[in-house]
Amino acid sequence: MIRSLLLALTLGASALPVAAVAQDFRARAPEDEVIYFVLPDRFENGDKANDRGGMTGDRLVHGFDPTAKGFYHGGDLKGLTARLPYIQSLGATAIWVGPIFKNKAVQGGPGSESAGYHGYWVTDFTQVDPHLGTNADFKALVDAAHARGMKVYMDIIANHTADVIQYRECVGKAECVYRSRADYPYSARAKNRGFAGDGVQTAENFAKLTDPSFAYTPFVPPAERSVKVPAWLNDPIYYHNRGNTTFSNESSQMGDFVGLDDLMTENPRVVAGMIDIFGGWIDRFGIDGYRIDTARHVNPEFWAAFVPAMQARAKARGIPNFHVFGEVALSSLDAGGLAAWTKTGKFPAVLDFSFREAVLQSVAGTKGTDVFETVFDGDVLYAGGEAMARQLPTFTGNHDNGRFAFYLRQARPQASDAEILSRVMLSNAMLLTLRGVPTIYSGDEQGFAGDGNDQDAREDMFASQVASYNDNKLVGTNATTATANFTPSHPLYRQIAELAKLRNETPALTRGRQVLRAREDKPGLLAISRFDPMSGGEVLLVFNTSDAPITRNVQVETASTRFRALSGTCGSVTAPGAIRLTIPALGYAVCAAETR
Repeated sequence: MIRSLLLALTLGASALPVAAVAQDFRARAPEDEVIYFVLPDRFENGDKANDRGGMTGDRLVHGFDPTAKGFYHGGDLKGLTARLPYIQSLGATAIWVGPIFKNKAVQGGPGSESAGYHGYWVTDFTQVDPHLGTNADFKALVDAAHARGMKVYMDIIANHTADVIQYRECVGKAECVYRSRADYPYSARAKNRGFAGDGVQTAENFAKLTDPSFAYTPFVPPAERSVKVPAWLNDPIYYHNRGNTTFSNESSQMGDFVGLDDLMTENPRVVAGMIDIFGGWIDRFGIDGYRIDTARHVNPEFWAAFVPAMQARAKARGIPNFHVFGEVALSSLDAGGLAAWTKTGKFPAVLDFSFREAVLQSVAGTKGTDVFETVFDGDVLYAGGEAMARQLPTFTGNHDNGRFAFYLRQARPQASDAEILSRVMLSNAMLLTLRGVPTIYSGDEQGFAGDGNDQDAREDMFASQVASYNDNKLVGTNATTATANFTPSHPLYRQIAELAKLRNETPALTRGRQVLRAREDKPGLLAISRFDPMSGGEVLLVFNTSDAPITRNVQVETASTRFRALSGTCGSVTAPGAIRLTIPALGYAVCAAETR
């Protein structure tokens, strides 16, 4: 007992119930989780010896430059493992780890070079990038997380590899324009005779595709001819080789993503190869889920084969609730574009970009609270209907799209610091109580605000040396990113921890169905009821996106005769089926009903 208490003092209060929690973490459904997303390079440096990835030379060789936002900064898997108590105390139950595979250290032409610190420029799909550690370090992370009852989700890529293949027609040119199948057919100029096109996705048909120079003439520089692992990835025949995508029309799924080598995922050899690669990570490490990068840039037939194969591999490993969610990046309230991939691509979940759009528009005050009606009306479109919608990871900002506070300040440039903090807290309340799986981007709990998207939203949690990060004004604190930001007393950290605890203790907030009670076409009231899946008990969620208090009657179940406050202040039932509430400006409340 004394040893347990000492351990708790060392690791934090959350260490005490670890044994009990760890026993049943596999049984939790995807919607039971609170996800914490982290880019390992930007989180914590646990081993300075691997900062340069074992390479010598300057930063254009090893990619390490902690003063530049586009290069490696030194964070690694050992650092992440050491900070598990901090993440668990926040209330997170699952960690989404940015890609850890071995990357091409530096890419880009003269003057535009940057490093693969983010993990999306893979050369070896079987090994951890040496800047981040070793495969043994990843096993140690997964084992340590599982011992605490926490799940680990890997971020994976099947759309592309690092930029290795070049085109003879594009050497020396700034842009390699996409060449379509209509203008440059596979079998033009007597090439690939008998190939019936990429729509016939059989091994026999693709065996006839032997010449990859149908659009451009691809080649691999001698120094990189065997750089990719597994070895089959080094053959240009397994890539589209049609030039850069415009992110629209045919090129969206067949063009090179900013020059990255775009895999021909129509080819059965590529399908089988990717199933083998990522099934192997499940077999070896017992991970709990996959977030799939650039999912909409891959043909749906690939995912329809890949996703069930990953679920089957996980079940064989004793992982019954393997969470798979794809990135289908859209900026619309309409869920149709997201839901389509749960049918054509067989995704059990996708990142809920529509939810993020609704939170941003409503909390920034640019639209009314009726934006949520548009989003939630679309829940029936998903392959599994409203039940599937509860498994969609929801978010307010991330490493690609930028941080919520940045866009909030853009929309409200005259807002005070106190107002910005209140609006961010309101967005957190929506994220952690409404349907879906709340996903926290590391740093948001410390008030990180960023300067935009991509590199400008990838600040260091440990003390940063990047000037453009360190001059940012954080939310809810006078600190800057020039010092380490792992402060449990930060008001946003405390709020998220409280709401995550409330969510985890309230089944209505994880698995409960939703009923929209009130919304407006201007900033103001949003009221939604959620119901305990076992008892049917009602939990009323109310939010005020306006800058003035509101007093309003809200419809509830007639059986809900009295409400107690789980968060905020709840009013009283004035008649069967109605409650009168007063919600402060930019405030919220969570109210649990008592029934007859």
